[in-house]
Amino acid sequence: MAARTSAKGVLPVLQSGAAGFEAAFRRLVNRRREETGDVEKNTRKIIEGLREGGDEQLFAFIRKFDGAEIDSIEVTHEEWDEAVERVDPADRAALGKAATRVREFHRRRIPSSWEMREEGGGNYGYRVRPLERVGVYVPGGKALYPSTVIMNVVPASCVEVPEIFMATPAGPNGEIAPEVLMAARVAGVHRVFKMGGAHAIAAFAYGTESVPHVDKIVGPGNVWVATAKRLVFGDVGIDSEAGPSEVVVIADKSATPAWVASDLISQAEHDEMASAILLTPLKGMATRVQDQLAKQLKGFERSKIVRKAFSGRSAIIVCKDLDECVALANRHAPEHLVLAVDSPDTLLKDVRNAGAVFLGHYSPVAVGDYLAGPNHVLPTGGTARFFSPLGVEDFLKRMSVVRVEAPKLRELGADVIRLAELEGFPGHAKSVELRLQKIRKARREREAARAEAEVEI
Repeated sequence: MAARTSAKGVLPVLQSGAAGFEAAFRRLVNRRREETGDVEKNTRKIIEGLREGGDEQLFAFIRKFDGAEIDSIEVTHEEWDEAVERVDPADRAALGKAATRVREFHRRRIPSSWEMREEGGGNYGYRVRPLERVGVYVPGGKALYPSTVIMNVVPASCVEVPEIFMATPAGPNGEIAPEVLMAARVAGVHRVFKMGGAHAIAAFAYGTESVPHVDKIVGPGNVWVATAKRLVFGDVGIDSEAGPSEVVVIADKSATPAWVASDLISQAEHDEMASAILLTPLKGMATRVQDQLAKQLKGFERSKIVRKAFSGRSAIIVCKDLDECVALANRHAPEHLVLAVDSPDTLLKDVRNAGAVFLGHYSPVAVGDYLAGPNHVLPTGGTARFFSPLGVEDFLKRMSVVRVEAPKLRELGADVIRLAELEGFPGHAKSVELRLQKIRKARREREAARAEAEVEI
């Protein structure tokens, strides 16, 4: 039997165990966005041009790439206040609620400084400090992303990063959407800059006359933004290279086909490169979801984007059982994993690789995108095998602290010297030996003084 069991329907249907399935599934798994040589070459030119040209070059890039005419790169306080006043009160309340819930979640597990002590004078630990200055990139273009502002900024605000800056492209009129500026206010942004694309990343990384350089850049973006972040990494920190949105849904007989279809569509509508996969042990479920997809996409305003995404790295896969569904999901390591099954907690025990897991039939990904509390900035492209969701830890750094008193150095010194000599570093050994000589000398002097005192008695 061929891996593809049906050429009809909105999504291709694959049968696990069939001839050709492994090759087809590998194509779904190997979905990391690859930049062309021209993208990287031109991104390097943008970065170098901005480093040399500063504000003058930045304004030129904004006119050329953002299509905006602006007088000032930074949003003024008056402009910000006016934009906030234009936001619908109901939208303002919803954004405030989202920021509050995300803040409450992230505040619960802020790492703290700690130390351990050993007898003999050994103290070791970590001092945890916030980063000094962070740049948050918020895309423009196909949609508004106030939720991206909240998810990226609130964790930094929770750990009291002193300076949180935001970059987002202005429209042709030189303005930023009021809802985005409202989100920036409730999330805790300190300054907002009207710039997008690779030039915004370069400005944050190296600074200009108007834009201070930062210590770390976070936030999603297109291929130019992702490439620029990769190229400036090392001069600044970055969160990760965000790729297109993706979802894997595991569905058993208890799932509602219409709901499953809507979950697949909800992620595919983000981007033509998005990935949406259904894993189910039931051929009937595959058929019913196909029917629902066709029905829901009729007249759907973003149907062209969804259908393009469904024709790429997306599929329905009919598996032999739920265990195989989980095994394939772990191999895929999706950004979002929906367990639309009767006993999601049982399946969760075997889930190893996913950015976020949504349990049961009343936990759509959309709730996690906006109001649940955990961050919606998640690892994509299979990086959930080794990356985690954005959190407060991404805006903190740890410093090791070591205090060794003389008695502890006397205890450890000989082994330190041995290991240094083993690795061929005599200078390391000498730095310890000199201190041990003083310790031994002081000990001999104390013993001599004690012996002299005993003789006198």
